[in-house]
Formats: sequence, structure tokens, C-alpha cells
Amino acid sequence: MTWSLGAPEPILRLLAGEEPVVIDGRVLNRRVQAILGLGLRLGRGEKSRDVETSRREMGRITKLAMPNRTAVHVVGRVIPGPGGPLSLRVYRRYGSEATPPAVVYLHGGGWISGDLDSHDGSCRLLADESGCVVVAVDYRLAPEHPFPAAVEDALAAYRWVQEEAGELSIEPGRVGVMGDSAGGGLAAVVAQEMRDSDLPAPVAQCLVYPGLDMTFGSDSYETMGHGPWLDQQDMAWFRSLYLPDESSWTSPLTSPAVQPDLAGLAPAYVIAAGFDPLRDDASSYARALAAAGVPVRYRCYDDMIHGFFGMGILPEAMAGAVEICQGMGELMREKC
Repeated sequence: MTWSLGAPEPILRLLAGEEPVVIDGRVLNRRVQAILGLGLRLGRGEKSRDVETSRREMGRITKLAMPNRTAVHVVGRVIPGPGGPLSLRVYRRYGSEATPPAVVYLHGGGWISGDLDSHDGSCRLLADESGCVVVAVDYRLAPEHPFPAAVEDALAAYRWVQEEAGELSIEPGRVGVMGDSAGGGLAAVVAQEMRDSDLPAPVAQCLVYPGLDMTFGSDSYETMGHGPWLDQQDMAWFRSLYLPDESSWTSPLTSPAVQPDLAGLAPAYVIAAGFDPLRDDASSYARALAAAGVPVRYRCYDDMIHGFFGMGILPEAMAGAVEICQGMGELMREKC
């Protein structure tokens, strides 16, 4: 499938099998459209509503979609967690400074899938391009471990990184938090919860097409909620497994967008994809942060779908991912 990625426009048009996709005034990237179209032709367009199948599919896709950077040292760690041993993976670029900043990374996957392997390529890229030590967190997943397990693990991992700065050879107190999709929402929760804690709050937060409002009431949830990738049915299924108690949908611990007080939070880099039901979650939260006096950088990749940060085999997606990683590295080093 990857041979098609560099194909000229006429070939892409044949692979896509249709005219350009235009929704809400945005035009879908033709390579993305071609890959999605080819997947349908190969019989890979049907989504599973089975948790184990979904997990296997995510693992298979991510291995194909994200090239690995090799100039990064990677080591596993296991720390005490709220629900038992908590696995982490630590990434450090070869030749980085003696005590770089650190980023706690929380993976996406709808709170039900994803792990250290699924986002290994993205974390390698982040460590290489940002120059930060990256600590990826293998938080507990629903439905075996519904809310608040993932939040508890994310907070525990952040606390451990702050407390073990010497062991990790990172700059004390200079720790940020980042995540994509479900992990982006968890990163926002960590930033909020650690603002008034006994440990230093994050110095930066990077939220990549984050899930921030579990009521699903945004305009983009309607306009982009029928595909071409993540859709309303996906989101409703994820939510039913992660948040079986409807009363938890409006808690700031699950929907950080409803937090009434955003003042004093870490400077934020907020990323959206144009063809994504969660697009307006990101833009609305960026505006709310800015209104509260938080320094914010917002970027919407208008022609991309949810998940593009991990689609490095696509040239435009890789360029965007590199830009995001470099931007997070810059934000981590800004002296406020």
C-alpha cells in the first residue's frame, strides 16, 4: 500500500475512486483519501465493535503507519501505580543535553486500546525532534478498568517523573505533558489537576486532537461525525466502555473543557484536524485558555483526519508531526 503515497494526482484519483471529499468547506488530503479508499477496496473498511479485535487492529495499523527513528535510546521502567505495577517507556535522543526537559506522554486509542508499542514510533519522533526525554505511560484501559483508572495512572506517572528527576537525568521541575486523542484529554486533566498540587505543575501541555468534552455537543461532532475515519458511533462506543456512568460525563476529570477556572494553567500547544469530530473541542478549549490568560498556540491541519500524528508514512502527516514535536520542544524550553 505504501508505494502509492508518492503517486501523482491522476493515480491518487484512481486509488481514491471518487472526487475530492469536501466537508464544511475543507478538502480532504488526497493521499489520505487514497489510503482510505484503498483500504475499503481491500475489505479493511469495516470497523470492529469488539474490544480485542479493535486492539489488534490498532497495533497492526500503527506498526505500518509510523516509521521508527533509531537515534533514540529506549528503556522500559515499571513503577508502583494506583492499581498495581505501572509500565513506562523512557525515550532519550542520543547526544541530547545532560539534563533535558521531560514530557509525560499519554497515548490515544479511545480509552480502550493503545499501549507502549502502538505509539512507540510517535514517541521516538517526539524525543528526536523535541530533544526532550519522553516518558510514555501504559495506563489502564477500559472496559476492564473504566474511569477513573486512566486518570489515576496518568497522575501517578507525572508525579513519579517529577520526583525522580535525578534518576532520570532531567531538569528538575521542567516537566510537560502531552497526549493524542484520548491521551490529549488525559493530558489536559493532568495539567488541571497538578496546577495547585504539592509538586511543580507542568511547564507546557500539548494536546493533539484531544477529547475534551464527553457530552459530544460541538458543531464538528455533527458536521464531521460521519467519517471519513473517526465517527459518532466510534465515540459513543468508546464512551460507553470508559464512562458507563452517565453522571461522570460532565466531570472535569473526564471533560476538562467544562473546568470553570483555567487561569494559571501551563502554556498550551493545541492541535486539531480538519476532518475530525473532535476538531471544535480543540479550538474551543484553545479559545477558553487564551481568555483565561494562558499562552496558547493553536494549529488546525485542515486537510487531515483524526490520527494523522501517527501516520508518518504519509509525507504531509509526517511533516505535520515533525512540526508538532519541534513546537513542543520549543515550548518546553521557554522561560516563563
